[in-house]
Amino acid sequence: EVQLVESGGGLVQPGGSLRLSCAASGFTFDDYAMSWVRQAPGKGLEWVSTISWNGGRTAYAESMKGRFTISRDNAKNTLYLQMNSLNFEDTAVYHCAKAPGSDIEYRYKYDYWGLGTQVTVSS
Repeated sequence: EVQLVESGGGLVQPGGSLRLSCAASGFTFDDYAMSWVRQAPGKGLEWVSTISWNGGRTAYAESMKGRFTISRDNAKNTLYLQMNSLNFEDTAVYHCAKAPGSDIEYRYKYDYWGLGTQVTVSS
């Protein structure tokens, strides 16, 4: 059974940082690209970032470039998202999602995702 469990969310002030983690199990983690997606209150799902199976290629939504960094540790079956310079618009539930393939071309395709972790940016 595929399981994706996010952690690391919380309340942070504008300009602050958070590091999200996603523990994966139930599949061969290093065979697949992984993504972060988010959903803000009252809005639809928004793609944040994708990383290829070995971490060699990454992709980011335009508004996250230079602020967010996606990474993975295949030995630990864990996906990360380092978020810096957070602003109010980053408030959302962040989900990690498994792609059905190995590379970043699957950035908009997901076959499993976790329940998410809440990130709230507030002063």
